[in-house]
Amino acid sequence: MPQLRALARLTRLLLVLLLGMLMASMIALGERLGFNAPIERRQRWTCLFMKRLVAALPFEVRVLGELPQRPMLWVSNHVSWTDIPLLGMLLPLSFLSKAEVRHWPLAGWLAEKAGTLFIRRGGGDSQRLREQIAGQLGLARPLLIFPEGTTTNGRTLRTFHGRLLAGAIDRGVAVQPVAIQYLRDGQIDPIAPFIGDDDLVSHLMRLFAQPRGEVCIHLLQPIGSVGKERAVLALQAQQAIQLALFGVEEVEVAPRRQARAA
Repeated sequence: MPQLRALARLTRLLLVLLLGMLMASMIALGERLGFNAPIERRQRWTCLFMKRLVAALPFEVRVLGELPQRPMLWVSNHVSWTDIPLLGMLLPLSFLSKAEVRHWPLAGWLAEKAGTLFIRRGGGDSQRLREQIAGQLGLARPLLIFPEGTTTNGRTLRTFHGRLLAGAIDRGVAVQPVAIQYLRDGQIDPIAPFIGDDDLVSHLMRLFAQPRGEVCIHLLQPIGSVGKERAVLALQAQQAIQLALFGVEEVEVAPRRQARAA
């Protein structure tokens, strides 16, 4: 029974990926013919694709809170690759991602066309990244980042990197904290996290073989950035998410051996 369930869900996922390939082909054809779709339209298409992708995932999704009415810098805790479609379906967003994603089949191409900013870990280009983030926010485009810089098991938070929030301070743009929580039978889900040496295919098969889990997305109170130090702003966002997830403001740092770059 679990094998049949996984096969049926995998088939549905493949159909959604075919839709993504069709969208990518249409964009590429338009570019060859000289019709470059504006970034706003490409982000709307990506948001539509994310909604279809989430519908193929084995989750019941609850969204708590209100979507912001103006562009902000979204900051979220990071548990799995599924965080991206789950948050990307809420409204057209750009993302900050590791540079390796640019070379992923289909996903990397779609990410680039949707305005994703790619970062090289340890590349020593903090100032350039700050300018890129500030430029994106200056164009009134909401941007999502994962300031932990890696995934965790969903039971802890890692320290938020303040350098990733500096662009919001430069532009005076508010920060939208988001807490994403995976639950199974009322407890923190041990299957949803994508950490350690896990690979995508193995993770998919485990996830798809199980009954549906629950995802709670908490859209928290925005935090103003004007006149703040980046470390202070990062700590405020981190504490808000910590409180939403675990009911406490004290931050417990996840061991590095449990984390996976995302």
